[in-house]
Amino acid sequence: MTRKSGDAGRSTIRDVAARAGVSASTVSRVLGGEYPVSAATRGRVMRAVRELDYVADARAKAIAGAGTPTLAFVLEDITGPSFAHMAHGVEREATRLGHLCLVCSTEGDVRHELEFVEMMRAQRAAAVILVGGAADTPEYRERTHRMADSLASAGSRLVLCGRPPLDPGAPVTVIEYDNEGGAYTLVAHVLAQGHRRVLYLGGRADHTTALGRERGYFAAHRARGLDPDPSLVLHGDFTRDSGHRLMQQALKDGLEFSAVVAATDMVAAGALTALHEAGLTVPDDVSLAGYDDIPFARDLHPALTTVHVPYEELGRLAVRTALERTPGAPDEHLLLGTHVVVRGSVGPPRAH
Repeated sequence: MTRKSGDAGRSTIRDVAARAGVSASTVSRVLGGEYPVSAATRGRVMRAVRELDYVADARAKAIAGAGTPTLAFVLEDITGPSFAHMAHGVEREATRLGHLCLVCSTEGDVRHELEFVEMMRAQRAAAVILVGGAADTPEYRERTHRMADSLASAGSRLVLCGRPPLDPGAPVTVIEYDNEGGAYTLVAHVLAQGHRRVLYLGGRADHTTALGRERGYFAAHRARGLDPDPSLVLHGDFTRDSGHRLMQQALKDGLEFSAVVAATDMVAAGALTALHEAGLTVPDDVSLAGYDDIPFARDLHPALTTVHVPYEELGRLAVRTALERTPGAPDEHLLLGTHVVVRGSVGPPRAH
């Protein structure tokens, strides 16, 4: 049985240090993030924190006494434009409500995400907001459910923003937007112009955001009695480089299409460059549409038809819902709408 020091049933920083085989000051550095610590040492300390269910009360009181209650915003890539706008919404609302906002970019590393969440739990952050799609697997659900339970036990709150919801009963707030519906409406608009061979430049095949947009693509075709050619659906990621590469490959392979729908505006920007390099013009030769409605979409030539996602409002709502939630109230699951913004990049197919 693990020995508990101080208050009955509560582990101390010395217990964590003994379990991890390091000094108490090293544990403090790991939890505070104030000094560089090796990955191996950090891993041992965080494992001991989880095993002992340790919460750093002293640090939490110090933060509270300094008048800087915190919340955390966790995302995969801070350079993504859509994430940046959501982060802006989070930061503005957190500031309005008197909270310090901490941002963590995981670069897709699950271990880094878990460590950061544990650190926020130890510091009694008011809420932790996880942003962006993920692979909706049993492992994801179990891991995220554990994080939600762990945060709730420390009086914190997990918010999933654009991530797959968990099973009923998990102490979590879910904020979503109509991802599939936005793609459906966009592709329906493209089909309404007369296009019948629409190339789709998608994201990762296991990514929930990418899958939702792909489902919208297929649903819009089915609604018109169409069966899209599977060869017209290509997978990459949500970056400009991916759009450029996939578009080049489609042209090299001789795929026949009159319109392109990209999974993000960044993918569309890369595709537009590849089309220009091939001597093709938009929309005279090929129509092009994106998704997200990030600011530079209106500055492309031509301006990009796309789906508007209220990213900044998503961020503000995530903060407001978590911080203003009444203890014991039912878990909230909110859905925001999307809409198509029609600009100059989509037109009727070229007459032959």
